[in-house]
Amino acid sequence: MVRHLVTIDDLTESEIESIFSLTDVFLAEMSRPDKPHRISGRNTLANDFILATLFYEASTRTRFSFESAMHRLGGHVLSSADPKTTSAAKGETIADTIRVLENYADVIVVRHPCEGAVRVAAEYADVPIINAGDGGHEHPTQTLCDLYTLRREKGTLKNLNVMLWGDLKNGRTVHSLVYGLARFGARIIPQPAEGFGLPEHVTRRLLRDYNCVPVAKDDLQEVTEGQFPVDVVYVTPDKPHQRSLFSDVKEKGADVLRVRLPHNALAKIDACYVTRLQKERLPASASEGAEPYPVVDLEFLKDRRYRQSSVMHPLPRVDELGYDIDTDARAVYFKQASYGVPVRMALIAALLNIKPEILGATPPQKKHFVYSRQTVQCTNPRCVTALESEQRYLSPKYLVVVEDAHLVSRCVYCEHETVPEFVGRSSTKKYEPNHMRWDNVPEDIMLFQDEASAIAAAFQPYKQKIKV
Repeated sequence: MVRHLVTIDDLTESEIESIFSLTDVFLAEMSRPDKPHRISGRNTLANDFILATLFYEASTRTRFSFESAMHRLGGHVLSSADPKTTSAAKGETIADTIRVLENYADVIVVRHPCEGAVRVAAEYADVPIINAGDGGHEHPTQTLCDLYTLRREKGTLKNLNVMLWGDLKNGRTVHSLVYGLARFGARIIPQPAEGFGLPEHVTRRLLRDYNCVPVAKDDLQEVTEGQFPVDVVYVTPDKPHQRSLFSDVKEKGADVLRVRLPHNALAKIDACYVTRLQKERLPASASEGAEPYPVVDLEFLKDRRYRQSSVMHPLPRVDELGYDIDTDARAVYFKQASYGVPVRMALIAALLNIKPEILGATPPQKKHFVYSRQTVQCTNPRCVTALESEQRYLSPKYLVVVEDAHLVSRCVYCEHETVPEFVGRSSTKKYEPNHMRWDNVPEDIMLFQDEASAIAAAFQPYKQKIKV
């Protein structure tokens, strides 16, 4: 079975660790003596393979690092960096482009402005597809580079305090990163620019899919003695049964706080991950009356909590990261960019099965029931399913997620979540408001955007029998 990398969840934790171990090997064998984070020379592992980069959006680091990685492996590269020079400018669909391009290359790296577009590519490809960023959705290979940099700098990922700074709403690197940090047990400390916090569907997934629980401001005041003004910290319990102690974020008590955050757990910030304002994702009028965008510079880093912080940035930077940090020992963002080559070398070698011991035969199983009936629709205007060209053939699909009080539909492509107003069963042709608790999703479940949709599908309202 062909393996793809569309989201960071397409890899298990052990597979990620194996990719990092192979990255270590490449650095040990091919790094420069004076720059141990930088690869030089090439080997012959990928002599017989061709990589294609298909970029519908601008890129410097991601495209060049992928192409460099393939050349360093001894392979060959086909590159398209301008969508105006491809048949996409003539209206060709993503599926058709991929089905043609897979005849010319053994692995394809895709960047696209529409969220979920790379998932579409993977569905129609019989060669590995790698997501190089799809809109504001995810950027999983950047996450691999970020996690590897953290591990290299700090020796571990578990219990690290990682502050996320800037545009957390639209930054695809952040969305992938928080899932990876949660899976490896790091603490996530969001510090967004005004109005640019983590999207709700991301924070809900942190709790639901990764057991990463928010510790609220009131409790943090007790832990930090009021000296660290943050609104929330996301923490993953060490053991599954401990989640019950996190269930009520307003709960007080020393024992609970000790499980959530041990004393002095936030005394230092291990990494400050800075992101720029994603202007390309914003409407033209968004800058009018906007709050000043926060800046991380040496003045900001004077606080004692940042004395040993690794300052990271996926780059490019604009004004959010001071140039005065460049010569500071805490600045690791150019090293972080350099690690992109050996990390992507390891990923390519794994996906092409050059190193068959890295990846399993099949990807991790989906955790939720897949729903493909056309009774709901994705409400994300940036989803690939909203593109008229892709609607000619694309059938929207959703994962049905069980929450305490209702069912949630998550688009398979962009992973945006909505809560249908009504649910029903095809076996009974009855519907009711989506407010009950479901322990398991029935195979014949029906989701409806609203009551009119249920009636149009010839469903009748469910009426409970009244006991006399």
